[in-house]
Amino acid sequence: MAALMIPANTLAAKRRMRVRSSASRKDHAIVKEFREGCAAPLPVLRRVAEGIAADMRKGLNSDGGHSLPMIPTFVNTLPSGNEEGLFYALDLGGTNFRVLRVQLGGKDGRVIDTEFEQVAIPQDLMFGTSEELFDFIASRLGTFVQKESGKFHLPSGRLREIGFTFSFPVKQTSIDSGILIKWTKGFAVSGTAGKDVVSCLNQAMDRQGLDMRVSALVNDTVGTLAGARYWDDDAMVAVILGTGTNACYVERMDCIPKLQGHLPANGDMIINTEWGAFHDSLPLTEFDKALDAASINPGEQILEKTISGMYLGEVARRVFLKMAESGAMFGGSAPDKLSTPFVLRTPHLCAMQQDQSSDLKLVGKILSDTLGVDDSSLGIREMAIDICDAIVKRGGRLAGAGIVGILQKMDADSKGTIFRKRTVVAMDGGLYENYPHYRKYIKEAVIGLLGSEISKNVVIEHSKDGSGIGAALLAAANSKYAREF
Repeated sequence: MAALMIPANTLAAKRRMRVRSSASRKDHAIVKEFREGCAAPLPVLRRVAEGIAADMRKGLNSDGGHSLPMIPTFVNTLPSGNEEGLFYALDLGGTNFRVLRVQLGGKDGRVIDTEFEQVAIPQDLMFGTSEELFDFIASRLGTFVQKESGKFHLPSGRLREIGFTFSFPVKQTSIDSGILIKWTKGFAVSGTAGKDVVSCLNQAMDRQGLDMRVSALVNDTVGTLAGARYWDDDAMVAVILGTGTNACYVERMDCIPKLQGHLPANGDMIINTEWGAFHDSLPLTEFDKALDAASINPGEQILEKTISGMYLGEVARRVFLKMAESGAMFGGSAPDKLSTPFVLRTPHLCAMQQDQSSDLKLVGKILSDTLGVDDSSLGIREMAIDICDAIVKRGGRLAGAGIVGILQKMDADSKGTIFRKRTVVAMDGGLYENYPHYRKYIKEAVIGLLGSEISKNVVIEHSKDGSGIGAALLAAANSKYAREF
């Protein structure tokens, strides 16, 4: 006889019908209040989308006095497909950085071959000096260059060129220069703010004896958009959802008042929104506010702290900690591990939400191994999933509202042409790639805000490793040898 298959949602419903005697009423009240505080129904999402669109206009009009800086990238030439040769990319955007090389073969060969390596950044360098951080990066880049195999060929007489993906707020001054505004994503490196980050890298490469030139400075979203556009002309927006978050899009030059008189009024330019700094109309709980107050940049990057991978697990830990301190959930006291900031990470939340076993065995293991909560009951494990879902649902829906805000602004300026045709939103980042529930909530929000018909024209697709390849493509498009292609 065939085994009886019980749908996962039925199992979840049955679990919630059981009496959870091991958790106190106070614990349940904390979870209920938290879920209500995280709620992001359509009216809230509409206010967020409208707020982002309004702040985009303000940021394009002038600098300062609003949450979104809307930074011109000076990227107005996207890869054409004609690019040929060997190009490198360095992608610095979080707790790891990547080095990549790509052999381009023009229209016929396109991307012939690629190689990359990922390097973890020691935590002490995230709080060290600018010279220490960039020397470490240049050293590892030099080691990677030395491993260049015979399938990669640098044309005779050419200098190696690199696209530098630097995914922190920068005031771009040209395609190959930009001044650091501030560090985010947990970095607090001294001696870099107010300096040209390309110069910092070039000087470090010189100190390492590395003969290479930065020909394009971009952030990860710009690289992702360039990589997506290389293969699909309908790519207009890119969003990164990983350790941190950001978005960029293709803007018309005549819609950027603050550049009028400085650059030609026709054509397009990619605009870096730095949307992680948005803060209006967001559903925040006491735990979000406490996390922000304890962060290295209180009062800043509020959207990022609500939707990005670095913070989701920490919000959940803070909820668990309050329950341990005020109820019977953990025996009336908090385990030592539970008191450690950032010990619970977003991959833990993802794993717990994907546990479909009847006794939520994996949830119990994570609670024990990561938080020191041993012998958890089924009721405790269910409450853990409730907390995870509230955080991830809010994050995904707010990210979806942000995407809609950008598209609505573009559609209004183009007199309705954006929503009448296929428009691709390229997505990248570990949070988006690895968290199915998060992806689902993004798409639900987009469909809910735009309606089923219009949303059919909005294609949200994963552009894996797009930022690294995109930076190399932009290095090629802006190469001093471009006339030879």
